[in-house]
Amino acid sequence: MPKTSAIERNKKRIKLSAKFQAKRAELKATLANPATTDVEFFAAQKKLQKLPRNSNPIRVRNRCSLSGRPRAYIGRYGVSRITFRELALSGKIPGVTKSSW
Repeated sequence: MPKTSAIERNKKRIKLSAKFQAKRAELKATLANPATTDVEFFAAQKKLQKLPRNSNPIRVRNRCSLSGRPRAYIGRYGVSRITFRELALSGKIPGVTKSSW
């Protein structure tokens, strides 16, 4: 089980990312627009740098929704490989069976 502080930090990053998503997208659009003047470009760049570092969606870590494990995350199911195997073997994930040959 990972530290509670790591899980909480990730939750904070998810909230900040959602809060600043529109503003970040607007500033990025200004930077990507070729018709933007140099003054507007540098002003948008400065505003983008002023946003909190943890508001960047890249900093959000995919974690298992049940155990909080950061590694071996299966995105389709939202759990780690260990939790996935436990759920699949107990029959709690519909349509998933153990392979045998």
